[in-house]
Amino acid sequence: MRQIYLAATGQNRGKTTVSLGLLAALLDRGLPTGFIKPVGQRYAFLDGVPADEDAILMKHVFGLPDPPSSLSPVHIPRGFTKAFINGEVVEDLGERILAGYAAVSKDRDVLLVEGTGHAGVGSVVNLSNAAVARMLGARALIVSEAGVGRPIDEIVLNRALFARHGVDVVGAVVNKVDHEAHPTLVTILERGLHIHGIELLGVLPYVPLLSNPTLAVLTEQMPGELLHPGPDLDRPVEQVTIAAMRAEHAMQNAQPGGLIIVPGDREDVIGAAAAHAAATRAHAIEVGDDPRRAGLAGLVLTGGYRPSLFVCDEVRRADLFCYLVEHETYAAASKVHDLLVKTHPADTEKIAAIKSLVSEHLDIERILERFSEPANA
Repeated sequence: MRQIYLAATGQNRGKTTVSLGLLAALLDRGLPTGFIKPVGQRYAFLDGVPADEDAILMKHVFGLPDPPSSLSPVHIPRGFTKAFINGEVVEDLGERILAGYAAVSKDRDVLLVEGTGHAGVGSVVNLSNAAVARMLGARALIVSEAGVGRPIDEIVLNRALFARHGVDVVGAVVNKVDHEAHPTLVTILERGLHIHGIELLGVLPYVPLLSNPTLAVLTEQMPGELLHPGPDLDRPVEQVTIAAMRAEHAMQNAQPGGLIIVPGDREDVIGAAAAHAAATRAHAIEVGDDPRRAGLAGLVLTGGYRPSLFVCDEVRRADLFCYLVEHETYAAASKVHDLLVKTHPADTEKIAAIKSLVSEHLDIERILERFSEPANA
């Protein structure tokens, strides 16, 4: 059985994107393929069982028959690491992973193993990516993001920890590459990694749809009150503007897909945004465009200031997303900037884009060839 262990150089590098697209490509080839995420940090409940969010995503998207306990054998809830260090966790976590591994690999020709973060994540509970890959006898593929010095430095650093555990790194994939802005970057990365004996196995271009959070992600990860959902919570946020100016100037900066962050007591700006949204959507209907994706994406109202009922009604009539938070404006803007971008089962447009992107830009046959032999015992 071929095993592909996907690791990354850090958070938000695109590991889940590669996992989803690669799993789709393998299944499309008719290869009996299993999936497992041995250690998860972000989890939810599926059928009353805690499981990593990525494992839940894969189960929903591909209809995997395996139970959540096999797809996601170990998850790390809040307080778990302290309990482990204090000797309060007596269960053999490695055995739990091996049991899940045995279940998901049964009758499969290929197994996709998705790690958690960089090679060292999980070391605190003796389950680093490098240690788990060694336990499973798997080779690793490292996912990084665009740049020159940083991705090469990070890939080489992660390869060193895998090597320390006796795990082969067969190559790397670099994500979010802007080919128009950096047309020679792929060649430079190939040469830079080759110096260290690492093969570049694929490059994924930068796609705003995959890199920008949706309104739904904002509401899930940022505490607040949804005053109005708007027409499409799955709409990506393509631009963020802090409205620290007069209403007419704020609207001059308004862009399609833009999110305006404004104090909740600036009713002039909120009303202008509602009028702008109503006008752009009416125009979209007139010309036959999709009104759900026309004009502004929405508003984030800061400071806990709730607008008057009259202004709230204007926002609702314009069908404009509106979210009230307690944070002050600068803190709210920082929170939006730092949102963890994850793919959710309901993100059908995003999932379709991921499948197409990976299929088009990664040489799946070449990757399979690199994993064709069993890893060193």
